[in-house]
Amino acid sequence: MTVSNFYKNIFGTKVYKISVSAGCTCPNRDGTIGFGGCIFCSQAGSGDFVPDSFLEIEQQIEKAKMLLAPKLKNQENVKYIVYFQNFTNTYGDIDKLKNLWFRALSCPDVAGISIATRPDCLSDECLEVISLLSKKTFVQVELGLQSTNEKTAALIRRGYQNQIYFDAVKKLHAANRNIHVVSHVIFGLPGETERDMMKTVCDVVNAESDGIKITNLYILSQTDLQKMYEKGEYNPLQMEEYFSLLKKALNLIPTNVVIHRLTGDPPKKILIAPDWTKNKKLVLSRVNNLLCDYERDVK
Repeated sequence: MTVSNFYKNIFGTKVYKISVSAGCTCPNRDGTIGFGGCIFCSQAGSGDFVPDSFLEIEQQIEKAKMLLAPKLKNQENVKYIVYFQNFTNTYGDIDKLKNLWFRALSCPDVAGISIATRPDCLSDECLEVISLLSKKTFVQVELGLQSTNEKTAALIRRGYQNQIYFDAVKKLHAANRNIHVVSHVIFGLPGETERDMMKTVCDVVNAESDGIKITNLYILSQTDLQKMYEKGEYNPLQMEEYFSLLKKALNLIPTNVVIHRLTGDPPKKILIAPDWTKNKKLVLSRVNNLLCDYERDVK
């Protein structure tokens, strides 16, 4: 099922995600696990489209709505999911995070909360708060997995073993089965084969993740991946390679797993490569065609 249909079934109307910042950092940056983050992560912690983090959460939400407004002309009853996106949004003072989540929920037209985090940053206290939140609203927790090849995980400096991810999915479901768990996967990581990428997709399905996000790896400035690319140690996937992989991956995803994304949205100002990702209109057209074929095949 595509995410558009999934949200429509739940909320009965069109729903858009708007990104905000909780002001968190990451244990892979502050020295708890490592420094510098994953080799592909930008200075903004994968939140390059998030409004200014110094703004109050209510102000961030209103600013994000205003940025989206030109695309929503003549649309009625629009609802929003507030996406705490950049860095690790369960890493920090849990009382502060709880306050931010519930304040976001109280804003007009907010239908739910999405929390991006690491599988190794879900304490029992945090799970209790997320469970409480999920009794009041729709809650989506997005786990950065990227790959289940342990050698790849070490290379990209992910900082945790696969079992941590599998346990995190189970813990979230045990906390409240209504929590919608989404797993992030990246295709084209250094040294990965097609077999590696398809195994990761299968592992996500077998872990009973409720949803999946797949994106191609793109190279951003001021990252260690940029250094690898400039030294000739890494070449990104070409468009046809990527879409060929996506087509094979879709055959492995059952209809009960929600497909949230099949492409990334790299910020052009800091994008180094691949160039084809700059053509957002073409990429989205290819993705939509792929999803149309997928939905037709599963009927």
